[in-house]
Amino acid sequence: MLTVVIAPVNVINFFRSGGGHFWVYMQYAQGLRALGFEVYWLEGFRGRGSEEEDAEWLAPWLACMQRFGFGGKVLLYPSRGTGDVPDRYVGLETDEAEALFRRADLLLNFHYAASSHLLKRFRRTALVDIDPGLLQFWMSRGQLSVARHDVYFTTGETVGTSEAFFPDCSIRWNYTPPPICLESWPVAFDPGAEKFTTVSNWDADDWIVDQEQTYENTKRVAFLEFADLARMAPQRLELALFLRTERDAEEGRELERRGWSVRHSNEVAGTPEEYRAYIQVSRGEFSCARPSCMRFENAWISDRTLCYLASGKPAVVQHTGPSAFLPDAEGMFRFSSLAEAAGALKAVDADYERHCRAARRLVEDYFDARKVLASLLARAL
Repeated sequence: MLTVVIAPVNVINFFRSGGGHFWVYMQYAQGLRALGFEVYWLEGFRGRGSEEEDAEWLAPWLACMQRFGFGGKVLLYPSRGTGDVPDRYVGLETDEAEALFRRADLLLNFHYAASSHLLKRFRRTALVDIDPGLLQFWMSRGQLSVARHDVYFTTGETVGTSEAFFPDCSIRWNYTPPPICLESWPVAFDPGAEKFTTVSNWDADDWIVDQEQTYENTKRVAFLEFADLARMAPQRLELALFLRTERDAEEGRELERRGWSVRHSNEVAGTPEEYRAYIQVSRGEFSCARPSCMRFENAWISDRTLCYLASGKPAVVQHTGPSAFLPDAEGMFRFSSLAEAAGALKAVDADYERHCRAARRLVEDYFDARKVLASLLARAL
């Protein structure tokens, strides 16, 4: 049995409000296990001050991992910041962890700032880019230094191609669709479901800044451009947003005045199970993307959107660039204007059951974790 260690980032730190973020990496972990691999989860977390405090704070997360079948398969270490090397592990002796690293066949790394000293403990390493365009932008501007890996994967179709509006950083990028575990996301068809929904951050602190351009790169600014859509849509539109500040709350109230339903994401995505339940009682997804996706034309699709599609929920999402296989008018609609978004929502309603079937078929054909990860592992190893 081959052994794979996956290295997510910030799942534990945001666990109490990040049920969706948890699923990004759990799709990989479950998919690899379904293929017969021994899978371990390696992650740093913000230490609480003592081993006893760490253990108390981590207990709910460890219980969640137990529910998902990964009890005893996690390697957790208190992290002082980006790029540090673990000096102790929770519930595991350092020499035991080091021995596991030496015998592992692959480290599947999502932590862009992982230390080269940590990577060297593994016989083979693969980086997975889940921020296509942005990662290459950060690297090319010297805003992020990525240690050497043996192989590099990206979830953006245009990365490293002539269609990209950003550099490849002299790296050979291998495209891989983001995976979804179909067994964990069964079809939940309900023709009576009323709301198109999504779950999103709402944060004004993310900017693209260099000598050529400066712009706010948030879902907030993207959604505000479509604030009038709720008055044009045939169904209710609901946003579950992570609202932090009073300004965030006021902007949420303004969306409500324009016809949207707005609630705090903690109400629906506090745990992985709550996040899944919220998606599966929705009629479909309506969502915007960060502006960089459109400017870079990275052909990105959200892991969250895949959860909707797998559940048999049509998705109406912002167009992020040319794709070899993403549809624009069946099961999944990609819009570039307010009129296109309104038209797509009406088209879904006009033949809802057909679009539900098409949504599920799309992920079965292109995003099934077993197929996606079998291909990824064949190239990585």
